[in-house]
Amino acid sequence: MDLTAFSWTREPENWAVKEGSLTLTTQPHTDLWQRTYYHFQNDNTPLFQMTTDDPFFSFTVTVDFKDSHHRFDQAGIVLYQDSENWLKASVEYENDDFQHLGSVVTNGGYSDWATAEFPTTTKQVVYRLSRRQDDFKIEYSLDGVRFHQMRICHMAAASKQVSFGVYACSPEDSRFTARFSNFQLTDCLWQAHDGQQPD
Repeated sequence: MDLTAFSWTREPENWAVKEGSLTLTTQPHTDLWQRTYYHFQNDNTPLFQMTTDDPFFSFTVTVDFKDSHHRFDQAGIVLYQDSENWLKASVEYENDDFQHLGSVVTNGGYSDWATAEFPTTTKQVVYRLSRRQDDFKIEYSLDGVRFHQMRICHMAAASKQVSFGVYACSPEDSRFTARFSNFQLTDCLWQAHDGQQPD
């Protein structure tokens, strides 16, 4: 992909694009979260995104986060419409024993968080975000070949144009450098459902 199609929302202090890859150093106390359970709102994470009105596509990227080391350090994919409507998927550092592979979907200003424990030895993940109109599928892969479904969701604010890409942040007092490579935008790889027919 031509990364000149991407632009920053909240440009970070330290980043670089070289040979089709992006490196990004996080800034402390940056995060995306809205209201649910914790009752706080964070919306200050740098986002590197492009925009499309294509209703069917798949976006794939490799994320290297070998330097993450502090609780909640994270790097992954994002689809950000505005402060109250977005989704993200990443591996979040937790402690020396495990990380969290997780995703957050925020509709109408309220976030959810779905996670699974993940080994700390894994420091590179390939993510794929697929769009079928205003529904989305998030997948991950450890080898770039076999993808595993993380979730399917509906984004109420994504009926037309959407902005999507990558992000990295450190919600607590931390910094680390993430690397994003192998950016790919293709026809939608999420096939139409051929099971139970719609009502």
